[in-house]
Amino acid sequence: MLQHFDPNKDYGTPASLSEKLVTLEIDGVEVTVPEGTSVMRAAAMYDINIPKLCATDNLEAFGSCRICAVQIEGRRGTPASCTTPVDAGMKVTTQNDKLAKLRRNIMELYISDHPLDCLTCPANGDCELQNMAGAVGLREVRYGFEGNNHLHAEKDQSNPYFTFDASKCIVCSRCVRACSEVQGTFALTIDGRGFDSKVAAGQNEQFLDSECVSCGACVQACPTATLMENSVIDMGTPEHSVTTTCAYCGVGCSFKAEMKGDQLVRMVPAKDGDANHGHSCVKGRFAFGYATHKDRIKAPMIRDSIDQPWKEVSWEEAIGFAAKRLKDIQAQYGRESIGGITSSRCTNEETYLVQKLIRAAFGNNNTDTCARVCHSPTGYGLKQTLGESAGTQTFDSVMFSDCILVIGANPTDAHPVFGSLMRRRLREGASLIVTDPREIDLLSTPHLGDATHLPLRPGTNVAMVNALAHVVVTEGYEDKEFIASRCDTKAYSKWREFIIDERHAPEAVEAITGVSAEKVRAAARKFATAKNASIYYGLGVTEHSQGSTTVMGIANLALATGNIGREGVGVNPLRGQNNVQGSCDMGSFPHELPGYQHVADSVARARFEKAWGVELDDEPGLRIPNMFDAALAGEFRAMYVQGEDIAQSDPNTQHVEAALSALDCLIVQDIFLNETAKYAHVLLPGSTFLEKNGTFTNAERRINRVRKVMAPVAGKEDWEVTVDLANALGYPMSYSHPSEIMDEIASLTPSFANVSYERLEEHGSLQWPCNDAFPMGSPIMHTESFPIGDEGKAKFAVTEFVPTTERANSRFPLLLTTGRILSQYNVGAQTRRTDNQAWHDEDILELHPHDAEERGIKTGDWLGITSRAGHTVLRARVAERMQPGVVYTTFHHPGSGANVITTNNSDWATNCPEYKVTAVQVEKVSQPSQWQKNFQDNHERQYEFLRGSASSEAKAIK
Repeated sequence: MLQHFDPNKDYGTPASLSEKLVTLEIDGVEVTVPEGTSVMRAAAMYDINIPKLCATDNLEAFGSCRICAVQIEGRRGTPASCTTPVDAGMKVTTQNDKLAKLRRNIMELYISDHPLDCLTCPANGDCELQNMAGAVGLREVRYGFEGNNHLHAEKDQSNPYFTFDASKCIVCSRCVRACSEVQGTFALTIDGRGFDSKVAAGQNEQFLDSECVSCGACVQACPTATLMENSVIDMGTPEHSVTTTCAYCGVGCSFKAEMKGDQLVRMVPAKDGDANHGHSCVKGRFAFGYATHKDRIKAPMIRDSIDQPWKEVSWEEAIGFAAKRLKDIQAQYGRESIGGITSSRCTNEETYLVQKLIRAAFGNNNTDTCARVCHSPTGYGLKQTLGESAGTQTFDSVMFSDCILVIGANPTDAHPVFGSLMRRRLREGASLIVTDPREIDLLSTPHLGDATHLPLRPGTNVAMVNALAHVVVTEGYEDKEFIASRCDTKAYSKWREFIIDERHAPEAVEAITGVSAEKVRAAARKFATAKNASIYYGLGVTEHSQGSTTVMGIANLALATGNIGREGVGVNPLRGQNNVQGSCDMGSFPHELPGYQHVADSVARARFEKAWGVELDDEPGLRIPNMFDAALAGEFRAMYVQGEDIAQSDPNTQHVEAALSALDCLIVQDIFLNETAKYAHVLLPGSTFLEKNGTFTNAERRINRVRKVMAPVAGKEDWEVTVDLANALGYPMSYSHPSEIMDEIASLTPSFANVSYERLEEHGSLQWPCNDAFPMGSPIMHTESFPIGDEGKAKFAVTEFVPTTERANSRFPLLLTTGRILSQYNVGAQTRRTDNQAWHDEDILELHPHDAEERGIKTGDWLGITSRAGHTVLRARVAERMQPGVVYTTFHHPGSGANVITTNNSDWATNCPEYKVTAVQVEKVSQPSQWQKNFQDNHERQYEFLRGSASSEAKAIK
């Protein structure tokens, strides 16, 4: 019988996935393990622990330290147990005098070149070298320190999060292998030979200057104090841990929050994390300091006008003030005059309560979420074609892909842990197609094989996807059997007639996309002929005027080639924030109740009315852009915003600021005084993911537990604040724990029917739909049918290319597109308050050398960027990865004003803003824009209102 897996134990080598079992004998104990298992792992599975140093179970066996040597009956010598696979009938001895002497001699050599400062070493008590020295019985070292050694090697303290102390390095290569095998960056090498060998970053650079991305894989792999977190050096070894889920991107990594009392010492990626399998990125691993930052809002505050100082009050007074304002406004201006915005950073339970508050207590459907401005086209497009508003696969599915098509996404920056997994598959031989205006880092994957870049012009996604589909159909690459059995034939026939038209041929659209027809045809053939072809897309697809059309076109391409319903294929949206999927699932949109049930559906609405005890509006409410317009028209007067910064994240910033200024009451619930809160009348302290219980749902529909690590700094979790506000408004809410909220969600949301905290504790995570038909969840969707129509068949959609109205001309000759960078996150409120600032402390405008030379621009110059919407100033970076005529920037720093220049153009179906296509002109300037000057003045004034006087930290825009 196989032994239970302990996620806290290191089994030495990776698990074998073979279903064939092998029985052998280790130290007289009969063990049965999967074929291909190493002797070391087989022993560890039965609690027979063989000493090791170079081995760890998230890396392939290396066999360099020799401490794990064993004896095998009938074989000569003492083979390394980590590199020796089990055989049926094998008899292994792990302990005897010969092995003990061998191990002590090896360990003695290691210790002879290692400092004996265990009592003052930061790894004392948590050091594998120390543990193994004890395990092998080493009691003395016969070799002195008089000869050559590494004891005086200098420390590299350039990285803000960890220190590299080369004097403690035993050159086991675990860090080097972790960088290559797990992260895929290959930033570390072993430099030199023999006694002179050492670990080096890049070309013998400091860590901060090298290609190291600070994912922490090397730190986690190190068996000594050579690579050590600065937080552990400063605070000491943690003494207990709580497993929770990262609150950054949509990958949803599981972490052990390792604590010392109530202080968080470090975040360690959990080996049994179903989304990350023990890996992490710089944000999740290290950038948690914002939770205890001095800027945290720690008490409720109110004011009558945004031009007045804040008054710190009790929770009761703040909630009462907010409730009275809302009641008075509705009494004067009507039921529809108020609304709210849920958060994609808060938990499912908290988001559910906010939309419930709006529908049941406000009495309208004026609820929306940040998914409006990022992935609302995903919801619409996939619902129309596949019947469900979510991606079809697990992240692990990519390991079965033979061809990977990435459209408008940059996984290594925006979803880095999944980007590492994708890179691993590419190193194993999968081919890659990237459709993106820029040359993204994925195209620079070390040991990358067959790769194609289709550098299309911004705004031409639909034309490109149609051209790929045209090749598939006209060259006979369709999966006719799949189409006949799994797709609506009438819809398919209509689409086929549309797509074979010569206007969709690569030759016809070459002038539109800017990509050669030959390249497009080759890419289409590569995708269509692969055994398993998968599609991954991001905001470069959805944030367009034709975002929904492109999503439907992507689904068409997957359906036409039969790449749906099994591992290694599928349509996979890469969600931006940690709970974008969950905020959509929980009914944040104005037209949908939780579980994507339309408000006009009388049967679904009746269930909610019965459970909530109120009559619900059957008409969709206002979307975020409608709220802004209605506020400026004087029809929309109050807004409750939980955990979103719409003043920084939404397009056409000046329009947003004007709308917020027009409100009679803006209630903001957040952890900092963000840009939106500067226009607020009520500021309620929010709680970070470390201070709450709940669940997040990641981009693969995986529901993960969030567990409280420390007490909320202001005394309340976010869900408790919403409950208080509902009660103050006269609508009773009563919950004692978020698990009760999840039980309510499960009772009303079919796709969550079998989800509960008990089941999540039992299984670790669940992927919806999780119902009676799929009691264990649904890792791969649409395996047999689609939740659409009466027959469960997918529907092809006609995807006509309609050029964006935002076009370049002589006045605005360049096209601006936007995106994210690895070290920062979304609006930067969290990461800007950490040492991640070391990598990206300002937003930069990237432009091609041709465009730079034409304007006399060099890297570092200040550039004025002007669009039809506004003007801002950013520093320049001349970059070959751009194409001529296209410029690029990020939006992580509020003072940059990146969204001052983006326009009100939006997706035709969902109003998702067209961030990715803005016509601009750039020129060298010598001072900030007028908006930036006004921003700085308001920033200082609002911090004066908050703190009484502007500190030097407040004056510096973070």
